[in-house]
Amino acid sequence: MTALAAGGCTAVFGGQPEAGVTFEKAGPAGSVPAGLEKFYGQQLGWGSCDSYATSEQDKKTFAASPDLKCARLTVPLDYAKPDGRTITLGLLRRKATDPSQRIGSLLINPGGPGASGISAAASLSSAVAGNDLGKRFDLVGFDPRGIGSSEPAVHCLTDAERDKQRADDIEDTSAAGVAKEVAQLKDYTAKCAQRSGADLLANVGTRDVAKDLDVMRSALGDKKLSYLGFSYGTFLGTTYAEQFPANVRALVLDGAVDPTQSPTDAEVAQSAGFQKAFDQFAAWCVQRQDCALGKDAGKAVQAYHDLVVPLINHPVDTGDNRKLTFADATTATIQALYTQQLWETLNSGLVQLKRGLGLTLMAMADLYDGRGEDGKYSNEQDAFTAIQCVDNPQSNDQAAELDAERRSTAAAPFLDNGQPMPTSAAGDACAYWPVPNTSQPHLPQVSGLPATLVVSTTNDPATPYQAGVNLAHALGGFLLTYQSTQHTAFLQGSECVDQVGVDYLVNLKLPAADPRCSS
Repeated sequence: MTALAAGGCTAVFGGQPEAGVTFEKAGPAGSVPAGLEKFYGQQLGWGSCDSYATSEQDKKTFAASPDLKCARLTVPLDYAKPDGRTITLGLLRRKATDPSQRIGSLLINPGGPGASGISAAASLSSAVAGNDLGKRFDLVGFDPRGIGSSEPAVHCLTDAERDKQRADDIEDTSAAGVAKEVAQLKDYTAKCAQRSGADLLANVGTRDVAKDLDVMRSALGDKKLSYLGFSYGTFLGTTYAEQFPANVRALVLDGAVDPTQSPTDAEVAQSAGFQKAFDQFAAWCVQRQDCALGKDAGKAVQAYHDLVVPLINHPVDTGDNRKLTFADATTATIQALYTQQLWETLNSGLVQLKRGLGLTLMAMADLYDGRGEDGKYSNEQDAFTAIQCVDNPQSNDQAAELDAERRSTAAAPFLDNGQPMPTSAAGDACAYWPVPNTSQPHLPQVSGLPATLVVSTTNDPATPYQAGVNLAHALGGFLLTYQSTQHTAFLQGSECVDQVGVDYLVNLKLPAADPRCSS
């Protein structure tokens, strides 16, 4: 690998060098598809991450961590037209602290889809600092195409429009209410196409992000990919493994998405997962003197409904000129159920709601929706929709949609809004999406893939345990079972989980049998 000062060269794809930027040409490395040589062998200009920040938290993290450097990777918008329009992806790197023992780069994706890998890598840098991951790998996070600092970004709603959408809480299941929801969904998809561009929406799916990942691997100088994917990131890792099985060195896939599952079946399974987590929260809560749900866990769902269902007709003040709606309270609850660390905050928010105030719950809903304290939203929710809609076939089957709604409500009674079931289904934005899907659920074909490690948590609300069992079987990999109630586990405080994962990533060693850990 060669490294050159900014004044000594220009980037492969043009542009003026920036002060303080160091250009490195580490690729091409490993397998390079014909016609993509200029992308696989491009040099990267590493410099300050300041301009890559997409939130106030990013700005604070980058300012406090001068060892983090960022760069832009150029890739084709459409891989079928490599000589056509290009786009750029934001990368962040924390270099290995023991260069003499460096293995390569460890690329990470935090999930979503729509979450920023740059933000995730920055937040994980301290978690790897004391182990062999930090010593022997460059930790590299990336904002997938259309997300965060990558350019162009998917954009559907303005900040004001997003606030208005949340305030206009639709819980009307009448024919008129469904018609209104359909009109809003169509308006949303039209704005997505107008503001993002249909060409970006058509090429923003996981199929193409996996190809970007292979360009990244080569440009970083790695013949084989070492990858850590959380949640949706497991689906990206699986897609990469299917497209480039011979290019894989190691995959840790934590919080698995079942690649064979339809969106409706995944929704029902997730609803059941969140109900299980809610029941765990309720059991914890009723042991407390200040539990908002009373003293009887068996009556916790009704106690919760008594607090949040009235918000449908009577949203409450949040203290910042906004109103907490039923949808916001539900979003806040779901956010808190991802991790036991937020159970205390959820109970405080529900206690506050008893007094007619919604500030704490709104803050948690804002966290989920990507709204900063300055009132600006990340594009995570818009990107989530765009990626989901091209990763799965569009469905206009009203009977199937209604059945999914009924099954989801039955699986998660705490999410029941108490309204009659609709007689017709509005569907979701994907039913009206302006571009066709580029992939669909299927059993991955990964002949030649080396041993992989899937981590699945027994009471994971967002990616239920069985999905991890299924993914490990589909990939012919090892399954690490973690007995806890949370979403994902690696590098989150479990010494047992971390020991297995680090040993695998560093030494490519796995136990003789599927390991188990407990919290």
